[in-house]
Amino acid sequence: MKHKQTPKPQPVNVTAETLSVFRPLHGFQLDHLKTLQETMELRWLFAGDELLAEGQFDTHVFYLLYGTVEYHYSDGRVSLREAYQQFTPLANDQPRPCRVVAAADCGVVVFDREQLDTMLTWSQVSEYLLTELACNHDLDEDAGWMDTILRSNLFLKVPPTNVAAIFQYVTSHTVYAGEVIIRQGELGDCCYFIKEGSARVTRNLGGETEFLADIGPGRCFGEDALVQETVRNASVTMTSDGVLMVLQKQHFLELLKPPRVPSFRWSDWRRLEDKLVMVDVRTEAEYNQGHFPGAINIPLSLLSLKRRLLPLNKTLVLYCDTGRRSTAATYLLIQQGIGALCLKGGLQGVELPERDGLLTRQNYLLRNQQVVVGH
Repeated sequence: MKHKQTPKPQPVNVTAETLSVFRPLHGFQLDHLKTLQETMELRWLFAGDELLAEGQFDTHVFYLLYGTVEYHYSDGRVSLREAYQQFTPLANDQPRPCRVVAAADCGVVVFDREQLDTMLTWSQVSEYLLTELACNHDLDEDAGWMDTILRSNLFLKVPPTNVAAIFQYVTSHTVYAGEVIIRQGELGDCCYFIKEGSARVTRNLGGETEFLADIGPGRCFGEDALVQETVRNASVTMTSDGVLMVLQKQHFLELLKPPRVPSFRWSDWRRLEDKLVMVDVRTEAEYNQGHFPGAINIPLSLLSLKRRLLPLNKTLVLYCDTGRRSTAATYLLIQQGIGALCLKGGLQGVELPERDGLLTRQNYLLRNQQVVVGH
């Protein structure tokens, strides 16, 4: 009896730019997309191999990299999906709405669903805050180190709702050439961002001093102390006068606690819809794939630029696919004094049969603070 062979991987170079054609991966900043790329898994299928079973619950998101798959529905329908046309996740609802089978040898990119959604939210909140920075000229001299924080993988552990609060905890310290900032072997309790100046990183090995790197503005060091109980594995000494931004571990731990954000259940929509405006905070490409009737589209990343357009005479109900992006967007609007709620569970919080019957591709716009049908 012959054992089934694993399909031979095709010579596909999956770069961050390759991933950016998929939705909603196109909504990532490039730095965050490169981080996401490190978490992906590649799967190779023979023609006839089953990728997904109808009714299956799982924790993954699948993108078709090359090849063709078939969707097999319980009513007998079969439809093809080809890689050069399929930019959205494969049969992405939970439970899976159909059986997905390889029609030819295929390559599939796989991500963890929750990790993907968390990183997408973080990336779009970062873009929101970078826009806020660009519009606030009083912060021009701080833009460099703030941008470093927003692009740092270290803070991916922080709930997206708390990203803006990072800057409230960071404090400024003037330092001088020759000053030792951290010493190898000491227990760390903070991390540093270089706003101005330069420093040298060294390590002592058997009594000999080993040079590791020279670092300058925009660089972070000492971050291991925030996420684990560990001693410093190197020393950092200033090679010029400068300014460091410091984040204490106790404040980092505070940032890990998500705030309470007011939410709204879909079951209350019919009773209150005259008093509410639905805002879809997903990307434009996601919105165009289907959204709630009457919902306007203001992507989370553009919320800073467009919030002045929002109607002031109604409460806003924000939603996305899962509720994660809309929770962050709701929190950001509330911080600006704008009344908002997030739809609990997002689109996926509405039962699948009802959701499919509701979704439309008709565009809606805001005109004079009223929702109108777009053209």
